[in-house]
Amino acid sequence: MTDTLLTHPDNRPPLAFTREQLEWLPWLEPLPEAELTDRHRAGLVDAARARSAYFRLLARDPDTLGARTRTDKDIFYNPDAGLPRAERELSAAATSRYNGCLYCASVHARFAAHFSHRDDDVQRLLDDGVRADLGNAGTPSSPHRSRCRPPRRPSVRRRPHGCARPGWTTWPLPTSSMVPHSSTGPTG
Repeated sequence: MTDTLLTHPDNRPPLAFTREQLEWLPWLEPLPEAELTDRHRAGLVDAARARSAYFRLLARDPDTLGARTRTDKDIFYNPDAGLPRAERELSAAATSRYNGCLYCASVHARFAAHFSHRDDDVQRLLDDGVRADLGNAGTPSSPHRSRCRPPRRPSVRRRPHGCARPGWTTWPLPTSSMVPHSSTGPTG
């Protein structure tokens, strides 16, 4: 394993938000699967992740990977608490869209569309950003209009505060203290 930066001269990075599966390429060499120790495997949490170059790269810091993976599993797969899976994925897709991460937005938008069966709404979020009009909020019996809008606090960096569609719960998007800032700034 080396800390030399890898280059991918033939790579053509994505230029737009999409639900297509994007090819991820590491900048550092992932650990070879054969060299993973028990500590690395514990950090992976799921043995199947050892086949993924992405997770083998994160396994360079197995304790952090373990904490990240357990947190991820609790956020997206905990059936005993929190929102339904569709809303969890939509929230992650909106956060990724706002942060400008085409790769994370791709993954979470794919899951949001799959679990919600609202492909057009998820695509609108990707195309138009977090201020996209997602139509009626609440249930069909309460058809008020809703938009993803930033909070009305001009001194605070603008963040969206919520979106909903019929059959979806109205949920708050992360605040500025919860969402990491992208080096390129918001894109939504």
